[in-house]
Amino acid sequence: MQSAFRTYDPDPSYGPVEGQVTAGWPAAVATLPAGPLVLSVDGPAAADWAALAGALADGLRSAGRAVELLDIRGRYAPGAAARLAAAPVPADDPFFTPLSTARVADLFDALPRPARPGGDGVLLVVGPGAALCEPDVLWYADLPKRYAESAVAHGTPPVGVNLGRDGEAGDLVRLFYTDWPVLDRHRDAIAGRIDRWIDLQEPDAPASLDGAALRRTLAHLARGPVRTRPYFNSTPWGGQWAASELGFTPQAGNTALGYELIAPEAGVLIGDADGPRVEVPFQLLCVLRPQDMLGEQVHRRFGTSFPIRFDYLDTVGGGNLSLHCHPREQYMREVFGWPYTQHETYYVTASEPGARVLLGLTEDADPDVMRRQVQEAIEHGTPMPVEQHVRSHPATVGQLFLIPAGTPHASGAGNLVLEVSATPYLYSLRFYDWLRKDAAGASRPLPYEHGFANLDTARRGEDVTKDLVQQPRTLRTGEGCREEVIGALPEMFYAVHRLVLAPDAVIDDDTAGRFHILNVAAGRGAVIETHDGRTHTLAFAETITVPAAVGPYRIRSVGPDEVHVVKALVVEP
Repeated sequence: MQSAFRTYDPDPSYGPVEGQVTAGWPAAVATLPAGPLVLSVDGPAAADWAALAGALADGLRSAGRAVELLDIRGRYAPGAAARLAAAPVPADDPFFTPLSTARVADLFDALPRPARPGGDGVLLVVGPGAALCEPDVLWYADLPKRYAESAVAHGTPPVGVNLGRDGEAGDLVRLFYTDWPVLDRHRDAIAGRIDRWIDLQEPDAPASLDGAALRRTLAHLARGPVRTRPYFNSTPWGGQWAASELGFTPQAGNTALGYELIAPEAGVLIGDADGPRVEVPFQLLCVLRPQDMLGEQVHRRFGTSFPIRFDYLDTVGGGNLSLHCHPREQYMREVFGWPYTQHETYYVTASEPGARVLLGLTEDADPDVMRRQVQEAIEHGTPMPVEQHVRSHPATVGQLFLIPAGTPHASGAGNLVLEVSATPYLYSLRFYDWLRKDAAGASRPLPYEHGFANLDTARRGEDVTKDLVQQPRTLRTGEGCREEVIGALPEMFYAVHRLVLAPDAVIDDDTAGRFHILNVAAGRGAVIETHDGRTHTLAFAETITVPAAVGPYRIRSVGPDEVHVVKALVVEP
């Protein structure tokens, strides 16, 4: 068993339950009932709706169906996109805006009520909001969010990347804070009545799955361990660890940000490994099966928001992250509109000799001096003496650093950090970025006023080390195994534990009504066994969710070396 144990899998997938993933428009068209009917195809703004409409209409005509076409985007009200954005606070902030609370319906003055076609014809309604036209059949055509983000970030000519702004240059701020919240709420609201899910990653032969089979599959996955599809983004500070160790091909020269499990962007692959597969948003598991996934108490507090994320920060062969902090609870709610805040932790999975983590204020730190030096760095390019203000800690492999909201921090060059954090991930309030320039020679924007408005000046000096660089506390022991608490604070709603297993050791665990997230941080890997007979392998560096509904489960170590499994769980109701 050990010799055949696999390595890191970048494309984990799960078979559909009582259904089959098919490829191509003809296969999807063949599932339609006799007409006349209204077929709506909804989905994100970043889809190439003109190409989709043309290919699907051709498929319908090839099947002998008469087709009328309505692109719903042509029915948006003039200036509709402006209705969606929340007003920036503070005014004219070009970097952060509150999360939009608008609805897709706000794009319209009045919702279209198209007439039904005659005979066996099909009225094909396409575009974001098509589901609002009371169709007979509803399909959802999806393109994972990373495609839109990449198109904007790398200057790819956009095809309507932003909602209601066809033909305009893509805007990341608009994408993150307006479009995605609006479109996610819309998708979640219609998820229970989608008749077919279509994956547009192969536009000439899109993969698709019947909606009932999709929901059966998600119900099954919500009661067993499940991995999301990982990917890595590139940034100016990024490193090379994931490229060299996991085999990821860098998008732009490095593998800076590893999206292991960031619920708003994560996807789950459904389909057989040797056939077509659809990628479905992880969030749908929480929307359709919230108590199974989250547990009753966690669901009561967080709704359908999955509140913990796991991601990698790769600076091995790269540079320092920017010095930044995250909004405190009240500021996050009142200014940015997110109902809970961005507490974080860094777990050092790998590091180069001499690597450091910057965390917390020094005993003598003066915020007024720090502010002046930030301004001088921005206005005159004067290097900021960061360690005059922020404590520097050795990046010891296996050490967890706690980063409650408001704490200044940065991972230094030479680290692979597993970030075990609250799910909000869009509000990094930067103070300093080491005078770095982008590819065009411009400095990175530093909206530092947000950072100073949230800076925690109370915890400093030795209190930083005592409170935020904790030593493991043994929670329980067994034969060849133990569970340690490696990080917990009263102000943080989740805790981080570590399971330590000798070779071929076994440890029993229980979700006890709250999901767990696991990551193999050292050793070859482990096998997870649930009480209902499911097994799931987990290789080094992989992350998996154990839904609340799993209950008792067991972890077996694999390989000749000690295995360390990092575990996160919600500890407050």
